[in-house]
Amino acid sequence: MMSKIVFFDIDGTLLDHDKKLPQATKEAIRTLQANGTYVAIATGRAPFMYESLREELGIESFVSFNGQYVVFENEVIYTNPLQVETLEELLEDTYTKEHPVVHLNHETMKANHKHHDYIEKSMNSLKFPHPGYAPDFYKGRDIYQSLLFCTKEEEDFYREKYKDFTFIRWHQFSMDILPKGGSKAEGIKKMIAKLGFNMEDVYAFGDGLNDIEMIQSVGTGVAMGNAVQEVQKHANLITKHVDDDGIYHGLKELELI
Repeated sequence: MMSKIVFFDIDGTLLDHDKKLPQATKEAIRTLQANGTYVAIATGRAPFMYESLREELGIESFVSFNGQYVVFENEVIYTNPLQVETLEELLEDTYTKEHPVVHLNHETMKANHKHHDYIEKSMNSLKFPHPGYAPDFYKGRDIYQSLLFCTKEEEDFYREKYKDFTFIRWHQFSMDILPKGGSKAEGIKKMIAKLGFNMEDVYAFGDGLNDIEMIQSVGTGVAMGNAVQEVQKHANLITKHVDDDGIYHGLKELELI
């Protein structure tokens, strides 16, 4: 039985700002696995958005959609989709305000606008193309996360009206829409309960606002050197910048490799 588990965020943590996996990070994770430490991913991304990364790192367990879709060794162990009735009500407001939305399930994502500058810019930052147009994609299937495209100045309307959802900003023009209380921390709890780990033996690395609960709740929370200030405030350790082999240095300092 492995005694420790480490969860890694993807963007700005495993992947640098060019969305590349640094060689030192790849080698550090291989060493970590060889040392008998369990390695998993905890991300806001959908599973289909990082299949090749999981293959490259030999990782079969992950928390996706900020905790709404949890997979242990390629088996789905927990799902928490968005409530459709509330989502439909929100969509009516987004059409009135001309704010586009992208819906994601575990296999793909679709937009309710054919073209929109906010979608292009946000998706480009992830190195992803436009998701394609299918306005009714959310009907008749489980949607684990939607992306609402609006500016920071426009977000309060949604936050105040839709208390059954949690909104997490990840881009100048985009926010994640999650079920209320949904977080990576909740997804991690589901996985470690399945594995029988104690929370003090759980480590997590992250850099974004959606990593705060995760970093707070695990035994040892590590913020990347490039993490936003708010995240660094909650971390047990601040490692180097992702572009400066932050994963390698963090694991070394924790004596995990």
